[in-house]
Amino acid sequence: MLYWTLVFLLIAIVAGALGFFGIAGTAAAIAKVLFFIFLVLFIVSLVAGRRVV
Repeated sequence: MLYWTLVFLLIAIVAGALGFFGIAGTAAAIAKVLFFIFLVLFIVSLVAGRRVV
């Protein structure tokens, strides 16, 4: 998980650097979608983990 955190941090830094060209808006939209996908996956994994125990 730490690996993915660093990957997304680097993507955010690059998007911030390129924000002057309008690319940051696209990167922010992608980040929102990924955030909700990973949030749903996290909740599903919590629910699935509790069923086993």
